[in-house]
Amino acid sequence: MAFSLGPDANRPELMEEVKLYRNPREREKIDNLAELFAVINTLQCLEKAYIKDSVQAKEYSGNCSRLLVQFKAAFKQVQGDEYPTLESFMSKYRLDAPAALERIKEDRPITIKDDKGNTSKLIAEIVALFITVMDNLKLEYRSMDALHGELKDLADNLDRLSMLPADWQSKQKINNWLNTLSGMQASEELNESQARQLSFDLETAYNDFNKILHSS
Repeated sequence: MAFSLGPDANRPELMEEVKLYRNPREREKIDNLAELFAVINTLQCLEKAYIKDSVQAKEYSGNCSRLLVQFKAAFKQVQGDEYPTLESFMSKYRLDAPAALERIKEDRPITIKDDKGNTSKLIAEIVALFITVMDNLKLEYRSMDALHGELKDLADNLDRLSMLPADWQSKQKINNWLNTLSGMQASEELNESQARQLSFDLETAYNDFNKILHSS
């Protein structure tokens, strides 16, 4: 039995792979757009999961804060004449994510009430920094230059949060680790024992921090 391949059978150019970019600069642009799309979509899924009570408040707060930080970094990479606002980006790619948009506008997890001035933003930043440093350690980042910056930001923000007890031991432990890293060269790394202890201290501090928030 003979099959007809149609009028396009003799046009091989129609069978060529479609490329989204022609040079490294265009590829970077596509990657940046994809990253922003993914962050917004993930935030939308997280919001829906929390509404359905599929994720605990503690996990939601940490992940939401981290995604908001990632969104700010991702949107900076694409913002310009083509995408002056987030809404213009979402409209262009038909991204329906109303819950994520609301969360981005409020710039805080829904679990953190905005009734204490700038305190809510500070708490969200602290949660995001805790998660980021702990994730970096899980990815086996151990060098001074990979850990020092965010750990210092975490220590500074904890110092600014007046609701924490003055004698909170976890804050002192974080400051001790910051001093340890400050005394190292940029390329120097924590050994396995140190990295494991830092990870444990941060996890303990993070859990204690959430207990303080819930009791306030």
